[in-house]
Amino acid sequence: MYVQLLDLACGALLLTAVLVLWRRELVVIIRVFALQGAALAVLVGVLAAHENSAELWAVALGVFVLRAGVLPYLLRRALAGAGESRREASPLVNVSASLLAAAALTLLAYAVSQPLVALAPSAATQAIPVGVTVVLIGFFVLVTRRRALSQLVGFLLMDNGITAVGFLTTTSVGLVVELGVSLDVLLAVLVLQVLTTRMRETFGDTDLDELRELRD
Repeated sequence: MYVQLLDLACGALLLTAVLVLWRRELVVIIRVFALQGAALAVLVGVLAAHENSAELWAVALGVFVLRAGVLPYLLRRALAGAGESRREASPLVNVSASLLAAAALTLLAYAVSQPLVALAPSAATQAIPVGVTVVLIGFFVLVTRRRALSQLVGFLLMDNGITAVGFLTTTSVGLVVELGVSLDVLLAVLVLQVLTTRMRETFGDTDLDELRELRD
């Protein structure tokens, strides 16, 4: 049961990352990101049940509240006042090519993760390539999307993947450590939300490619 639940949670992490690449509607992308936050919380919860750790259960609850609740709420609030298109109309890479890139990144993640998995083979470490894949897909979203909000989601996908790898590598990540990292991510999102709002008020858009063309 432990292995099945762990595989299910990791599968949900990977699926939601691919769905972010597939969909262009920012509202849907935020919903998918919230689902990924819930999947990450389930992953930590499965590890907590396996280790019988009350501290990990507390971390799982914190991950769920922050990554499936608070962060998606902040993203929706940033999108709510947008006087612009709520769709990623023209990403630098189209959907078909993005999905092919996701497949290539998955193979790359499995290749580069094998030495790490071989150090301590277990059900948890066998899932490390999934976390690395999420990191790579998040980076791909960050560099290929043009809307500031889409790029912010890419950054958060990278953070989810790094967090997943951390818990799969060692279940001894302390509550204080996770709390500190989560507060850093929350602060970054708040700053980027303010920056996005100022960009929209000043330039009327958050398409970063168009803003690069501005001259004094």
